[in-house]
Amino acid sequence: MKSIKNHLSLVIALLSILFSIQVFFVVDRSIDAYKENLANNYSVIAVSQKRLSNHDILSINKIISNVEELSPDSVIKRLNSNMQSKNVELLKLSLPKFYKITLTSYPSPEEVSRLTADLLRNSSITKVENFSSTHSTTYKLLLLFKNVVAIFALVVIVVTLLLIFKELKIWQYKHNERMSIMGLFGAALWLRSAVLFRLAIVDALIASFLAFGIFIYISSSPWVLQQFSNIGISVVIFNPLEDFAILLGVALLISTLLASLIVIGHKEEV
Repeated sequence: MKSIKNHLSLVIALLSILFSIQVFFVVDRSIDAYKENLANNYSVIAVSQKRLSNHDILSINKIISNVEELSPDSVIKRLNSNMQSKNVELLKLSLPKFYKITLTSYPSPEEVSRLTADLLRNSSITKVENFSSTHSTTYKLLLLFKNVVAIFALVVIVVTLLLIFKELKIWQYKHNERMSIMGLFGAALWLRSAVLFRLAIVDALIASFLAFGIFIYISSSPWVLQQFSNIGISVVIFNPLEDFAILLGVALLISTLLASLIVIGHKEEV
């Protein structure tokens, strides 16, 4: 029981760091998926005095993925539904051409401004509607949410690192007498500190595999999948190979690095 308590605090601390990192991964993927979804529904309207070919518009900016000429029929119906067919045809000829432009990805406000300027450089295009106000608000909200999550994860990681460092320091004090005796008999520093590194590595492995199990469960949870479905996106919550490799590497790096700092500090005190 005492051995379990000794390991528990360090495992929980490492697990909280791994959880914060994976949550940031999920949020980042969710924002990317949501931006892709927005890109499919976001478009720019260009008004031209004469008909332009799709190639002419596509060559204006590389962010443009598709161009669709809008039919004037719906506009004419709104103007007057009782017009004679002859007048309707004349009106169609006099109306400017409207083009719906879809993009390869959800653009930043700077990319929207650059695209608008590039389109207006074409002498035939007289007006561009980019819905910049709504777009800018949505984009800033996405960035704000991502930054808030990143800051929160960073705070959790920093505080937890201090707790892990303190826990390892306590373990060093518990074994200080044994380490000093081994030093008197000429044992190398790494050998005297083997128990500390063993603790760090074992607990890092335990925390990593616990994180693996937790995120496998979360990624297959119907409730979690339903929440993403409700907002119309599909996200990889946990990749068993790539994500686990990152989490395992982070856990081992943090625990062994902090253990090394404690060992070096102990050496300097002697």
